[in-house]
Amino acid sequence: MKLKKTYSFTLWSSIYLTISVGFIAAILFFFFEDGKELIGLLIFMLLVFVTSFIITQYRAKRFIYNRIKKIYDEVSILNEDEFSKEYATTDIDALSKSVQEYVQGKRIEIKNLTERDSFRKDFLGNVAHELKTPLFTVQGYILTLIEGAVNDKLIRDKYLGRASKGVERLVAIVKDLDMIAKLETEGLKMNIEVFNIIDLIQNVFDLLEMRSKKRNITLQFDKIYEFPVFVKADKERIEQVLINLIVNSVKYGKINGITTLGIESYTENKFIIKVVDNGEGIKQEHIPRLFERFYRVDQSRSREQGGSGLGLSIVKHIIEAHNETILLKSTFTEGSEFSFTLKKAK
Repeated sequence: MKLKKTYSFTLWSSIYLTISVGFIAAILFFFFEDGKELIGLLIFMLLVFVTSFIITQYRAKRFIYNRIKKIYDEVSILNEDEFSKEYATTDIDALSKSVQEYVQGKRIEIKNLTERDSFRKDFLGNVAHELKTPLFTVQGYILTLIEGAVNDKLIRDKYLGRASKGVERLVAIVKDLDMIAKLETEGLKMNIEVFNIIDLIQNVFDLLEMRSKKRNITLQFDKIYEFPVFVKADKERIEQVLINLIVNSVKYGKINGITTLGIESYTENKFIIKVVDNGEGIKQEHIPRLFERFYRVDQSRSREQGGSGLGLSIVKHIIEAHNETILLKSTFTEGSEFSFTLKKAK
């Protein structure tokens, strides 16, 4: 049976020590006792071996433990309280592996904290930037009115209308920020029910009809659905997902374009709902970050079109709260396809 590697240092040290002592004792025995007490010599060597093994093992572990403990004391990323004598062993390879694993865990923890801090700074910067534009717009119009433009009815009505739009955008940003905060901290309370997704999509079409007509974009189904398609989800939240995706397709779609909604069987238990447009599409380098908060592909056009910049992030949170998947396929200059899965109603 192979001896444990952790005791190899102690074992060989004890053997060498025992042989040395035994050799000296044998010489002494040979000169003074005529070599007749062999059994006593063997017992003596055995006792020396056991004693030296215990002492050497204890001293070696203590020696290594004290020095590793000193490293934990001096290195700031290592916590002395989390280090125990179990880590102190004469197997240097095992000891080195244990320390490396511990340090690697701390490095990952530090990396995660650094990424969170960077994300927090980016988020605060984005919030400040998003709020700054409408705030300054509203402030500018109000100051102009205070300085005398209020007496001109035409200018007054025009500036009040523009200020009102700025306030509406501020309200939209604050509402979306509030929803994002709730989604990430408290989680989303789902009201799961069975409903006909075809009727819900048609209701969203009717709701967004005027918005789509401004850009002459047609909202349509991919085919005629003769029978209801029942899904199991939070109806209100899925309506919000559909609104955000369709508004996004209208906002960035081509004038005189088409936005098509389709429902297909995805797996035995799931449908996939597709929102397809023939708009300008998205470059591949933007796709991995498209669902991030405030991320915009075209900054100048996004400001012109308005919105909080949180729509797709909210969509992702809602779909993931359903334990479902959202997918994106896009070809630049040809169009985009956003799709998400939902459970089939039994």
